[in-house]
Amino acid sequence: MYRPEEIAVIELRTPGELDAMRAAGAVVADMLAAVRAAAAPGVRLTQLDQVARDVLADAGATSPFLGYAPLATTPPFPGVVCLSVNDVALHGIPTPQQLEDGDLLSVDAGAVLDGWVGDAAVTFPVGTPRPEDLALMATTERALAAGIAAAVIGNRVGDVSAAIGAVGRAGGCGINTDQGGHGVGRSMHEAPSVPNEGRPGRGVPLRPGLVIAIEPWFLAGGDDDYRVDADGWTLRSADGSRAAHVEHTVAVTDDGPRILTLPR
Repeated sequence: MYRPEEIAVIELRTPGELDAMRAAGAVVADMLAAVRAAAAPGVRLTQLDQVARDVLADAGATSPFLGYAPLATTPPFPGVVCLSVNDVALHGIPTPQQLEDGDLLSVDAGAVLDGWVGDAAVTFPVGTPRPEDLALMATTERALAAGIAAAVIGNRVGDVSAAIGAVGRAGGCGINTDQGGHGVGRSMHEAPSVPNEGRPGRGVPLRPGLVIAIEPWFLAGGDDDYRVDADGWTLRSADGSRAAHVEHTVAVTDDGPRILTLPR
C-alpha cells in the first residue's frame, strides 16, 4: 500500500503486543487465501473485494485500506484489498474488470484487529500460468525470503534491502525504491522505510520488537520506471511488462524473524 512521508519515531513491541499483531496477521492470511480461492477467469475484481470484506466482517476486523488517502490530492481508496493485474504493480483498485485466463494477479491485504495492523501480499496466476510469470513469481518470493532471513538482531535495514535487491537484480527484474516496505504497528505505515534495494550495513539497526512489512515488488522487463494512472492509485510498469508483489509483516525477535502474517 502507498507509503507517505513518515514521522521518524520507531516503536518496539513487547512479546504480548506481537501476539496481538499475530492475530491481526492471521486475518490478513485468511483474506488472501479466500481471494485466491475465488479468483478465476470471469470473476470481477469487485467480487474479490467483497470476498475479502466478508472475511474481515467474520473476524470482527476492519480495513486500513478502505478510505485511505495519504495526501490531500489522493482520492480515498475504495476497496479493502489492492488487486493488481498484469502490468499493474501496486495499488490496483477493485473495479468491475473481469479476470481472464492467463492473468497475473497480485493481492495486497490489510486488517486491523484490536487496534493492531497486519499487512501482506501474494501474487499468483489466474487459470493457465505462463512460464515467464512463474519465473517472476519465484524470483519475487525468493527475494522476500532473503529479506526475511536478513531481519535479525545486529543487522540494519540496509541489510534487508540489499538482500531483496540482490535477488531481484540477479533475476533481471526492474526494482524501484519509491514504494517499499515500512514499519507496522498501530497504524499501517510507520517508521522505518524498508526499500527494496540498498546498501548493507546502512540504516536503522534491527532491534527486538521492531516490526516491518517486507514487500518486494519487481518488474519483469528489467526497467525500473513506472507510471501512475489518472485514478491516482494504479501503479503500472512503464514498459508494459508484468509485475509481481509479495509481502509479509515480520517481527525482529531474539529467536530470529517471526512472520506475523502466516496462515493459522
